Amino acid sequence: MNTSIVQTMINSIDKPAIFIDTQYTILAVNEAYKNTYENEVIIGNSHCFEISHGHTSPCDKHGEECPIQACIKTERASSVVHIHNTSQGKTYCDILMKPIKDADGITTGFLEILDRIDFAAADSQADKMIGSCDPFKNMLTKINRAAKSEIAVLLHGETGTGKELVAKALHQSSRRAEKPFVVIECTGLNENLFESELFGHEKGAFTGATHAKSGLIEVANGGTVFFDEIADVPLSMQVKLLRLLETQCYRTVGGLKQRKADFRLICASHQNLLDLVESGQFRKDLYYRIAGFPISLPSLAQRQDDIEALVLHFLNHTELRHKRFSDAALKRLSQYDFPGNIRQLKNIVEQATLLADEDIIEIQDLPEQIFVKSAKPQTLSDEIVSLDVAEERYLRQVCESQKISIDELADKLDVSTRTLYRKLQKFGLKYE
Repeated sequence: MNTSIVQTMINSIDKPAIFIDTQYTILAVNEAYKNTYENEVIIGNSHCFEISHGHTSPCDKHGEECPIQACIKTERASSVVHIHNTSQGKTYCDILMKPIKDADGITTGFLEILDRIDFAAADSQADKMIGSCDPFKNMLTKINRAAKSEIAVLLHGETGTGKELVAKALHQSSRRAEKPFVVIECTGLNENLFESELFGHEKGAFTGATHAKSGLIEVANGGTVFFDEIADVPLSMQVKLLRLLETQCYRTVGGLKQRKADFRLICASHQNLLDLVESGQFRKDLYYRIAGFPISLPSLAQRQDDIEALVLHFLNHTELRHKRFSDAALKRLSQYDFPGNIRQLKNIVEQATLLADEDIIEIQDLPEQIFVKSAKPQTLSDEIVSLDVAEERYLRQVCESQKISIDELADKLDVSTRTLYRKLQKFGLKYE
């Protein structure tokens, strides 16, 4: 392929972009790409994985999914979220890779276009979502794609998974970022307050309306409205919400003039709305109006590999940020199921920093709730494991099932109390 034509094509792209051959060598690059990375790009010599990751071999040799391999396999464009070493540090990028073919249909290279994801990070950064596991990356891809459009987004996830943080990321990455982001808490919003809160009211519209008041829809004009726990909107009010979404028009309570609404819609619920539709508790037409682009938020139990990074992040934002968790304490945290998800982990980190008398937070400094239930119950199986692993599994079962004193337990295990304490410490266990 003519290199000058390729370079002209690359220069016309407003995002960081390169053209690479089938051996990962960079043959063309635009200024946006050069400005993204600290490493200098040498045309015809530099490889993409050297510039973006500092690797000496392709990404798939380092445990990451390589979009080029997917392009070769499917002969179609492919995308993936990677963590790149940019001039701003480790940064998430949504990579779009397109195979470029010659006149004979033979793939001669690949066009790579980068879209930086500024609302997330792999390490501790203020006001960003933190994580690096696959479920987290999959969520980032959906957030980044949805943010660029005006499509209605429905967030579904357990309590404490960060739905409002995701909604803010969608807003801040959209064309409406400079306009208001308005949160409407649907829980506790009864029928009498619903219309007044959303649409506003005129003076004298009802008893107590001593002055006119703007509604949240008017406040959000040009921006984003986030309906948190949308399932809690009373059934009788859902039809009025549907009318607002379909017509983009409303009237204040007591008002006659029809007003125009201009906002991006994001909704969230920890309940399964389709189940509520089936049971008649949520309108089907409203569901399909708000669920234009559903995004599921993974629970913390699905993000075990992110716990250590999240713990460090929350530590950095406490008054006692100089403290650190021991390896045994981190291991214990990773074995807990966190029914309250990220919000609960944040609370536990703050509690532990206050309970610990030393700078190193040990297992005994963790809140009592950590020892109530394990997310990973250990059971015997036919697999052959090391004696150390078998001993740890057995001791964990004993700790969770027995209520006798530590001395009695040691006697039943035919070891001294001191030896039992040493073994429990070795495996990061606590017996109460």
